[in-house]
Amino acid sequence: MHSRRIVSLSFLSVFLIFFSCKKETQDCLLDPEILAVNVDLKIERLEDKFYQAKSKEEFLALLEEFPEFADNFLQFDLYESKEVFAEELLLANKDTLMMDLYAEVKNHYQDISKLEEELITAFKHIKYYFPEFKIPKVYTFVTGFGSDIYIDKDILVIGLDYYLPFEHRFQPPDLPQYMTKRYQEEYIVPMVVMAISAQFNQTNMSQNTLLAEMIYYGKSYHFTKSMLPCTPDGLIIGYSPEEVSACFDNEEFIWSYFVENDLLFITNPFEIRKYIGEAPTTDEISPDAPGRIGRWLGWNIVDDYRFNNQLSLPELMLEADTEKIFRRSGYKPRR
Repeated sequence: MHSRRIVSLSFLSVFLIFFSCKKETQDCLLDPEILAVNVDLKIERLEDKFYQAKSKEEFLALLEEFPEFADNFLQFDLYESKEVFAEELLLANKDTLMMDLYAEVKNHYQDISKLEEELITAFKHIKYYFPEFKIPKVYTFVTGFGSDIYIDKDILVIGLDYYLPFEHRFQPPDLPQYMTKRYQEEYIVPMVVMAISAQFNQTNMSQNTLLAEMIYYGKSYHFTKSMLPCTPDGLIIGYSPEEVSACFDNEEFIWSYFVENDLLFITNPFEIRKYIGEAPTTDEISPDAPGRIGRWLGWNIVDDYRFNNQLSLPELMLEADTEKIFRRSGYKPRR
């Protein structure tokens, strides 16, 4: 089957695109009841404490002061002793490349108050819908491109070195260029919320189908958008505004491709990856179709399922039956 090219932005009205983006961000009002939720959060900048330490004794004191960070993130228990680990940290502080990276992060992220405010707003939303959610201690760090976002039940660590500007001389060596474009400051909070969504995403993946993957990611994106209602869709899924617009313009064609090629219930992981996995484009559909388009389609299905069945967000996240979600979504492409 031949592929039809995704509509280019040049065929769209610049005014309409500007208006839609402006409406999504500037005209968005947050619920006062949610904003009234009490969240106590202060980001601890551990890159300063660790990269300014000058002796083994200082590092030992830091390991004692931040035990969850030392145990969970740094995994110091893999070393023979705290003393040995402190000596390794001291050696790292003598690495000129690491110190240059730390200096660049400090220069770009002199003030993280905006990041802190955005996290607080996101956590207020999560606590409102899921009162059992435990607010983690939040740390920033320079990881040497070892970790972008780390989260467990106790701590959240944000590797700020991953989120330097796209044109910066320091870039994550383990990521292709099309992905590093998403590792910018404005993507940090959406990525954090996406990571948190896994705690509440009760999706049955045992059937190993493309549909199950689509629904899983769809629920993750729906959760993230619910917690960040004023955040543009592109920052949540990692598409440019042009790609978001083009996907909606061609939603009927994209859906027809999935249906006509009987893709929803395929179980071959290599085939599934073509529509779900990281890639610059989904060439099977069109060289202009962005990668991970199956996730985007799953997001639309999940949106319709919740809306058409009048479910609360916790009810949606608890529903594990992916085929039920699909059948009862009443999903149809927007014309």
